[in-house]
Amino acid sequence: MSDDFHKPVKRPSELFDRLFGADDPADVSRIAHSTAQALVTRVRAEPGTDVVDRLVAFTDEHGIDDIAELWSRSPARTLPGTLWRLYLLQVMIHGDPAGCAVLYTRGVETLASADVVIAGAPTPAGPDELVALIDTILRGIFEGDLAIALDRAAAFCRVTAAGATSLADDYDATEPTRASELTRRALRLSSMGAELTAGARLWRAGSLH
Repeated sequence: MSDDFHKPVKRPSELFDRLFGADDPADVSRIAHSTAQALVTRVRAEPGTDVVDRLVAFTDEHGIDDIAELWSRSPARTLPGTLWRLYLLQVMIHGDPAGCAVLYTRGVETLASADVVIAGAPTPAGPDELVALIDTILRGIFEGDLAIALDRAAAFCRVTAAGATSLADDYDATEPTRASELTRRALRLSSMGAELTAGARLWRAGSLH
């Protein structure tokens, strides 16, 4: 999934290089879960504005590599796996807000469901509005209702996936390569939406660890 959401990144810190040098799966899993739990628990207990601001802006300042080293190998239905998908979604939108706005707008036009309302983007939703939306959703992880934030992110994925599918149909006859790329994007966004919805359900049940 990360191929679709690539952006230039900075080198991982020496700390992460040391932690994952041996690449022991058990150690990777243990560290991923402990860091995710500690981050969310501590920040939600004392949600200082400056701390939350730094967490929301983390990938803009440091890239995605540091987070990937920590959480990208975690299963989807875990806290670190869920956080990884949210940051991945943020990187996708920040990296191409205009392109995401095109997909989202088409999805709004074609999708007959409550997802447009749940996602909470204004209408019309341009590039700036989508950047603000994903940052607001990510902020909700640390200082709001985490399950609602996950539901909003999942709804955004489904709306955007619908837009990508619709555009793929438009390109199918004239630009099949572009149509295939959009179809793959739609499938990945749909999968991410399902994973985030599952994460919200688990959080409400007290089982997202």
